Amino acid sequence: MSRRMKRPWLAPLTPLYAAAAALRNRRFDRGSAAIRRLARPVVSIGNLSAGGSGKTPLVIALAQALSARGLHVDVLSRGYGRQSSLPARVDPNGSALDFGDEPLLIARTAQVPVYVARQRYDAGLLAEAEAAAPLSDAAAHLLDDGFQHRQLVRAVDIVLLSRADFQDTLLPAGNLREPLRAAARAHILAVPAGDSTLEEALGAHGLQQPIWRLRRVMEVPAVSGPVVAFCGIARPEQFFAELEAAGHVLAARIAFRDHHFYSRADLDRLLARARAASAAALLTTEKDAVRLSALLASAPPPMAVLTVPLRMEIENAPAAVDGLLARIGVLS
Repeated sequence: MSRRMKRPWLAPLTPLYAAAAALRNRRFDRGSAAIRRLARPVVSIGNLSAGGSGKTPLVIALAQALSARGLHVDVLSRGYGRQSSLPARVDPNGSALDFGDEPLLIARTAQVPVYVARQRYDAGLLAEAEAAAPLSDAAAHLLDDGFQHRQLVRAVDIVLLSRADFQDTLLPAGNLREPLRAAARAHILAVPAGDSTLEEALGAHGLQQPIWRLRRVMEVPAVSGPVVAFCGIARPEQFFAELEAAGHVLAARIAFRDHHFYSRADLDRLLARARAASAAALLTTEKDAVRLSALLASAPPPMAVLTVPLRMEIENAPAAVDGLLARIGVLS
């Protein structure tokens, strides 16, 4: 497969990034970098690329599945974009500025405790200090976007991979944070369901770990007429394509940078674009809706701004969860 460069003008810097990443990993592999351990087992959900692989929906799905099995589950996150670096428990009624958009979405949707801190170990200490259940009970931390966060010991690493990862290059010219061979550190690989060619490629690269097959399920609201779709996520084209596949006519596609915090001026421009296109509504993602919630609540717009929830389904989920529980030493 050919390699695609997102930012080819930055290609001269890629060898420097690769060398720095390799040096960092060698320090962890040799034990010369500090690694800390929490009392409860940590299950990391991560990937190789910079965003857009479906980590947050998988964290939510896994938190719900483990809670349904009777485990005491919480989520540890960096809280990207939050104003404070101090450890905190996410208030589901709070703001993205206080906690970050993804932790807030997880807290609202999965309905499990979510803790944020610049160092995820500190978030874990706070979680264990506040734990309602004794540390001896069946419990686990889910580490959001944790594959590269090697400062924290984890019992299981789950890594999401997609076909795009095999066609990408390392940062800063591409989107890969680590080369494909780094996936050998993972205990479980999660891939889109039905992509047998991708699974064959994993084997060709020597990746023989257990595979979870994932299905993205978008709950697209019914709208009579064309819509304006907008988002500030890592892979906006995927969102737009899935809306069209669901039957929507997109009068306009508007992409902001990932984790964009919306202003009143942004919302006014979106509404003006929708009116000019005679659109019936504006559609956006759950992550964007979290960042927009305070703005919409303070002054409801004259046109509907509808959210498109995204769920992640694990194929043969009971067996997948059984295998995960066995790996972390919890009887199913």
